[in-house]
Order: sequence, then C-alpha cells, then structure tokens
Amino acid sequence: METNCSNLMPLSSDFAEKERSICIFGTGDFGRSLGFKLLQCGFSVIYGSRNPNSATLLLPKGVQALSHTEAAEKSSVILLAVHRDHYSFLTKITDVLEGKILVDVSNNLKINQYSESNAEYLAQTVPGAKVVKAFNTVSAWALQTGTLDASRQVFVCSDDREAKGTVIDIVCAMGLSPQDQGSLVAAKDIENYPLQLFPMWRLPMYVCAGLTVFVFLYCFLTDVIYSAVKEGKDISFRISISIPNKVFPIVSLLLLGLTYLPGVIAAILQLYRGTKYRRFPDWLDRWMLCRKQLGLVALSYAFLHAIYTLVIPIRYYVRYRTSNSIITQIRNNDTSAFVNMYAWRTDSYIAMGILGFFFYVLLGITSLPSVSNAINWREFRFVQSKLGYLTLLLCTGHALIFGWDRFMYFSRFRWYLPPAYTLSLVVPCIVLILKLILITPCIDKRITQIRQGWEKSSKVQTGTKFANGDFTMECNI
Repeated sequence: METNCSNLMPLSSDFAEKERSICIFGTGDFGRSLGFKLLQCGFSVIYGSRNPNSATLLLPKGVQALSHTEAAEKSSVILLAVHRDHYSFLTKITDVLEGKILVDVSNNLKINQYSESNAEYLAQTVPGAKVVKAFNTVSAWALQTGTLDASRQVFVCSDDREAKGTVIDIVCAMGLSPQDQGSLVAAKDIENYPLQLFPMWRLPMYVCAGLTVFVFLYCFLTDVIYSAVKEGKDISFRISISIPNKVFPIVSLLLLGLTYLPGVIAAILQLYRGTKYRRFPDWLDRWMLCRKQLGLVALSYAFLHAIYTLVIPIRYYVRYRTSNSIITQIRNNDTSAFVNMYAWRTDSYIAMGILGFFFYVLLGITSLPSVSNAINWREFRFVQSKLGYLTLLLCTGHALIFGWDRFMYFSRFRWYLPPAYTLSLVVPCIVLILKLILITPCIDKRITQIRQGWEKSSKVQTGTKFANGDFTMECNI
C-alpha cells in the first residue's frame, strides 16, 4: 500500500517539529548522500564513525561526526548505512541502542544471498532496537543530484508500527513516496527488489527472441538460400531490409495473439471447472502476469515494421525494379492494365494496417501508469479487452489480405514450406475463433455467472443439465 504524503515540507511536518536530529552510521557514498538530502530537507544530521576526525573531510558541510556511541545518544532515529558484514560493532553499543529506531538501508550482492534478510539479522543482533527496513531502493546518485523520478518509491516495513510511522514521516519530508510493505518478513523481498533485472520482462523477451530467431532463419532459408540453390540468384542483400520487414510484422502479430491467448484459455478452464475459485496452473498464472509486457514488445516490433515500410520507396532495389519496369514497357510499347481488384486489395490491406497500428498505439498508451490511473476500471477494460481484440482482428485481416490467395499456389511453397506470412496467422486465428465461440450468448452468460461466484456444484440452474458432475448448456439463440 502506498502511503499518501499530504505535506512534503519537512519544516512544517509533525516529525520535524519533534525530532530534527537524525543519526547516520556509515560515511560511505550512500551515507553521505542520505545526509546531504536530509540537510536539504531541514534536518540536523549526526554521523557515527569509527574515525570521526578523518571522516569529517568527506562529509557534507553542517554535519557533526562523532563516535558511534556519542552519535547514537543524540538521536532516536539511526540510519544504518553499512554492509551486513560490519554489523558486529553494534553488539558493543546495544545498551545505547535500546528503544532506538534502527533503519537498515543495506542491499546484498545477489538475490537471496542469505537465508534471512539483513533487517531480520539486524533485529537478532540488536534485539532491543526497533528495526525498520527502508531507503534501499533509492540510489546514492539520485539523492545527491535530486533526479529522483526513476527511484522515488521507498519501501518500508517493520514489526513496530510506531517506528514504521516515524520513518514514513521522514520519507515524506524528503519528498519521496513511501510504500508500507507490512512487517519485517517483507524485508527479504524489499532487499531483492533492487537486484532484479526486469523480472516481468524476462519471459516476454525470451519468447520474442526465440520467435525472432526462428522466423528470421525461416525467411532466410526460403528466400536467400532457396534462390541461391534453386535459381542461382544472389539476393543476400535482402537480409538488411526485406527479411527484417517480414520478421517484425510476423513476430508482432504472433506476440499480440499470445497476449490474448491466456485470457481465452483461462475462460475455457473456468467454464470447464464451473468455478472461479480454483487456481490456474502456474504456467498460466505466469503467462497472464506478463501480458502487458508481451503487448508492449509486440508494439515495439509493429513500430519497427512501420518504419521499415516507410523506407521501401528509397531503396536502390525498389527504384531499380520500378525504373526497369517502366523502361521495358516503353521499349515494348506496352502498358499494364488497371485492375480494380488489385486496387481494392492494396487499399484494403493498407487501411487495415493503419487502423490496426492506431489501435495498437492506443493500447500501449493506456497501459502507461499515468494514463491508466486517470481512467476507471471499466474504461481500462474496454480499451484493453474490446479494443484489444479489435486490434488483433484488424492486424490479422491486414496479414490475410496481404497474403490473399498465395497459400493456394504450390509454387509459393519453397521446399514444401508455406510462405512466411502464414506463420503469423496461426495463433491470432486460433484466438479469434475461440473468442468468437466464447462470446456466443449462452457461453458468455455462463462465464459471466461463474465470474460472479456461481459454481456448478450448486443447485440446478435453468437451462443447465448435470450428468456425472459435468454440465451441458442448452443454448437458445
């Protein structure tokens, strides 16, 4: 839960009136940065150090540097900016730390480095102190430069509610955004958070990379290798523009289909089970949690496809073929007849591509936190669900009309492999067909009932028959 800071002016906050002095153990980069920020916010800062005299040279102006014992005696709040390996010195001053608020700001070198969190270990080391975990998600550089846009959130947890509230007041006074994470048990997750590298993006990126490599090799085999072996042509130059401009739309449409496929599978599972109170399989849970990331990766590939398409007219190969075709017609005194069907086909697939890309971008914009926070849940669901399926339909139609009837000619199957564009239609067509079935009135009504709490184990409903624990639905359409 994010804690709302109604007043970010430290000098007028309740905490600033009662406790203006904060002690910091540790004179390293992060300890100095914390002190610098606290001074800016109107607090007096006292540093506790093993060598107070030498430490003063590195500290911000206007602070005191004392021994650990002297510094701890002058403040009820102590920020511990030292590594876990150096906590042993605290055992020598446990009597001074009795009843003090001890804020652990440390991080580890790798995820789950220790069996217990640093904050829990600190609470065991100094049992008389009120241990709070905070500030470990804020960088020293951001504190010094003031560029806190990317790291404004501060996760706070503690077993002592009063101590946690005091630290939250300090966080607010520093202009940061505290998030109450509950008891000290959450400290391990908080310490792992800064060490994670795009955790929700890993699966989408792996899927995207795998599809990209597969589709690229497929196009390379059916275009470049086939032409070299069977026709004796060197068209390796297509690796730069032509093949990527096939890969990007194919992978983008596949990823868009994979974004909506788990929702369809989840609906089918709920329909089959007749309840919403059973957990989905772990693989489906993980898949559903990364749908936003899958969609954004798909959007980025759609952008690349649009950019690559715009450069087609300036390519040497395209200009050569166009001018050569015109010269050939002039020499042969020949003209190409205008075919109305081709005009309709070209305009239709371009129009669908433009509309699909427009809704694609709209989906991406509404997924931004700043936009999604400004609309209610029904509006968000309408855009992401209804317009999302419309986007999938338009993009699938764009690919279908582009391919037209090419899949019907065996000459298009190089080495018995279908044209590359047909790969992009498999997943989207499956999703659209399943969704079309699920939105039929009888099935949609049952899914709605299940999601509202109905279970098939309850008493018989109208239009439902039970046999051996299963049910069949009678549809009156």
